[in-house]
Amino acid sequence: LSTLLKEAGVQKNASWLVAEGADANRHSKSIPLKKGIDDVLVAYSQNGEAVRPEQGYPLRLVVPGWEGVSNVKYLRSIKVVDKPYYLKVETANYTNLTPDGKASWYQFQVGPKSLITYPSDAHQLPGRGLYEICGLAWSGRGAIGRVEVSTNGGRTWNDAHLQQPVFRKAFTRFRLAWNWDGEETLIQSRCTNEYGDIQPTRRELGKL
Repeated sequence: LSTLLKEAGVQKNASWLVAEGADANRHSKSIPLKKGIDDVLVAYSQNGEAVRPEQGYPLRLVVPGWEGVSNVKYLRSIKVVDKPYYLKVETANYTNLTPDGKASWYQFQVGPKSLITYPSDAHQLPGRGLYEICGLAWSGRGAIGRVEVSTNGGRTWNDAHLQQPVFRKAFTRFRLAWNWDGEETLIQSRCTNEYGDIQPTRRELGKL
């Protein structure tokens, strides 16, 4: 996107972008110009073929590290403006409700998040023994610096091994050897990015 903006020319008082899709709802999103110049992509192909219709053919905006609602499909226009447009999708739907009943707008960045992919869901372990706990971690701000895993419901935590290389704004695989004694337990993970931001629990997220 920075290449397109440079070619088109941006006036000095510009500070926001408004990206609009060609779908029936004309899904649109206000995005700070600073982000657009930094790392936003206008994608027309993936893995050697054109972007597929279900992915937003012929063009799709890709906004790394931010909530997926910013990745406007079927992109038809990008306006360079001096303020956000306060669209319904960003003032009524994708907001953060606070305890006093008010909602905050324009908080886009995805925080540190991790999850266990094995064992989880329908996986069944045949019996006690040595297993490898696996999972994914990611963060919209910086690279993953650490992942901890608890096998006793959060009472104690152990550092997991991060699969290299570790990139910013990308999935990071982690692994931890675990000797299961056959008793019922709760497995959890939490990650920390390179800036020291720690993945909150659901309760901590509610307080935020």
